[in-house]
Formats: sequence, C-alpha cells, structure tokens
Amino acid sequence: MTTLMYQSPDDPVELWLPALEQAMPELEVRVYPDLGDRSEIEYALVYKPPRGLLASLPKLRMIQSIAAGCDHILADPELPEGIPICRMVDDYLRDMMSEWALYAVLHFHRDFPDYRDDQARAVWNRRWPLYTPETDVGVLGLGAIGTDIARKLAVMGFRVHGWSGSPKQIDAVTSHTGADGLDALLRQCRYLVNVLPLTEQTRGILSRDTLAKMPAGSFVINLGRGGHVVDEDLLAALDNGHIAGAFLDVFNSEPLPAEHAYWSHPRVWVTPHVAGELVPRSCAKTAVANIRRDLAGEPLLHRLDRDRGY
Repeated sequence: MTTLMYQSPDDPVELWLPALEQAMPELEVRVYPDLGDRSEIEYALVYKPPRGLLASLPKLRMIQSIAAGCDHILADPELPEGIPICRMVDDYLRDMMSEWALYAVLHFHRDFPDYRDDQARAVWNRRWPLYTPETDVGVLGLGAIGTDIARKLAVMGFRVHGWSGSPKQIDAVTSHTGADGLDALLRQCRYLVNVLPLTEQTRGILSRDTLAKMPAGSFVINLGRGGHVVDEDLLAALDNGHIAGAFLDVFNSEPLPAEHAYWSHPRVWVTPHVAGELVPRSCAKTAVANIRRDLAGEPLLHRLDRDRGY
C-alpha cells in the first residue's frame, strides 16, 4: 500500500483526511506524530515540518508542500538532499489570491479608506475617481498566481506591468526583468502588488530604496511573504506620506504580535494570512496527482528548483 505522512500545525486534518481518501482510496495516510514504522512512508504532505522530520523517513520519495511556497520546508537545516519537493499549485487557491489582490487594489483605487473616515465623521464628501485606463499597477512575480492577478487587472482596464526573473508574454501586460526593469516598474506604478516567492534574492525587496522609487502617494499590497518587506522602512514611508497605504496579508512574524505598529497604523490594513486558503477538497487532488505521477514514473508537477527557491 502507498503510504503518505500528513503534517501541518495549521491545516485542518479532519478536512484533509476525507479529501485524500476520496481522491485516492488506496492511499494510507498517517498523521504526524502517529507515524508507526517510518520506513514505510514514501510521500509527505507537509507545512512547516519540524526540524529533522523529513530526514527521519528513509524511504521518502517526494515532499508535497501544503502551500504555494516551499520556504517553510527549505528552512529545515536537516532537509534531505535529492528528494523532490513540489509546490502546491491549485486553481482554487490561485483564484482566491487573485480575488484578494483585486479587492486590495480597488480598496485604494476607489478611495474606500477615505470614505470610511468620512462615515465615522458623518461627512458627505464625494471624490472624483482616477481614470482606470491611465492608472498603472505593478505585479511582482509572474508565476501562476501573479499571472492570473495581472491578467484580471488588465481585463478591468488598468495598465499592468509585471516583473519576473525571465520575460513573460501575457496579453495586455508589460513584462519587466532585471534591476533596470524593476526600477522602471516602480517609478510608474501607483499600486504595487507583491506575489514573489521568498528567496535570498527577493528577501527584503520592499525596502527604503525600492519604496522611494515609487510615485509619491502610491500603495503597497503584499500577499507574497512577510520576509519581502522591511517593516521599519515601510512604516517610515507611510509616516512621511510617500506611501499612502498598505494592504498586508503576510508578515515577518506570524501571528502578528499584538504590539506591532501595523495593527494601529491608520494607513495599514491587516488580514491574518488568509489571501489564499488551501481548500482540501481541491488541493488534495493536486497532491494525489503527483503521487500517481511518481508511481507511474512520470515527471512531477510544479517541482521546486532548489537553486532558485521556487
């Protein structure tokens, strides 16, 4: 029998188990820490695995992330070499993250923060909206999720720019690459949506230097990883007014500490890492598809390039 280890401190095992059983009835699922004979486990479906856990499985053939990113797996200093790691790429997860990103852009684009302030003061104050076809939005990261966000923003009529490691051909989206491309994107975009993977190259990319290149009064939207943002630099840019607002779903420390300045800042909107939820009845199909491909000797889907980090 094919055996899978399920481990996650955050995801509801009571939803994952029936979803996995429905997707692959012949699969035996063992829930950490009740693993029995670890030498029988061939596959791992994990989120934030404890240090050394994956290395303790001698017959492990594949690691499937319960997340779009794999930094939570790569953080394990005892991670075994040579075992393929696969990202969770799921259509429903993609759609949820796109919904969140579009809402965040529209939240600022249609002046909802100001109207909420007006409501609190019982002030009737109509504002003239920006002209969408002349409004630039930048998307950092053009993987499956970033590409979907960029396409949907373009359909809404925005002028959309995307930045990625290699040039992309996306209808109605201007592609940028490299340091010069990032500068060009930053200097013209009123809204900046970050959905990059977290790597050593992208860590801290939203810093004092990059934020200063954006137009005065622009907005930052982050649903990538908290490590992309230098918190003190973003707060300084918000306090001096250069950045007019930030919509943040991910943070350097999670849960976000109660004393953190983001909670009380009047120009910051916080959601608790919910932009894209992993719905088991959809994502279980992705995990099982990779198990079946491995058993059949076929190439795995969405395999992580360890050197690139995504």
